[in-house]
Amino acid sequence: MTTTLLLARHGQTVWHAENRYAGVSDIGLTDTGRAQAEALGRWAAVHSVDAIWTSPLSRAVATAEPACRALGLAPQLEPGLRECDFGVVEGRTLAEFATEDPEWAAAYRADPVANAFPGAEDPTAAAARGVRALREIAAAHPGGRVLVVAHNTLLRLVLCSLLSIPAREYRRVLPRLRNAAISELRMNSDGPAALLSLNVPCGPDMP
Repeated sequence: MTTTLLLARHGQTVWHAENRYAGVSDIGLTDTGRAQAEALGRWAAVHSVDAIWTSPLSRAVATAEPACRALGLAPQLEPGLRECDFGVVEGRTLAEFATEDPEWAAAYRADPVANAFPGAEDPTAAAARGVRALREIAAAHPGGRVLVVAHNTLLRLVLCSLLSIPAREYRRVLPRLRNAAISELRMNSDGPAALLSLNVPCGPDMP
């Protein structure tokens, strides 16, 4: 049985506007982020969505809220969809970290999985929990279409895992997921996943 997962990164936050790492920190949306969430809600209202799952972090829940409102659905929270913990760079930019520890920053740029930031969650473990969460969501909605709102780094790691792309390449192959854009993933209960689209805007009025 095939399930379609409509993956969306949450809307813009204050930290993301400045390219700061926001992992487990619970940072709210900007006005732009809220407008992106509304655009996602308008998109969901006309695209056959059967269920909505989200990371428990407030920026993801707030991004899903307009779609839930438009469809009359309650968001289902999945802890496995939370963003990676970025350790010492939470709330900081990579450039700021590089000023403090240029060698580690260079090693991270070369292989962000083998050289994760000090105190950060193991990216391999994060990918595994994210894959497990998506497979469980797909199994709960066989044949359905499910909107999943989560996070930039987690979703890129998960996509690499599901598509057999080396995890260390996630920043190069998938430079970023656009805020509140849709990436369509086909999940098969008895086979590999297939990526049908990536970073598709929700509409011409999307910020």
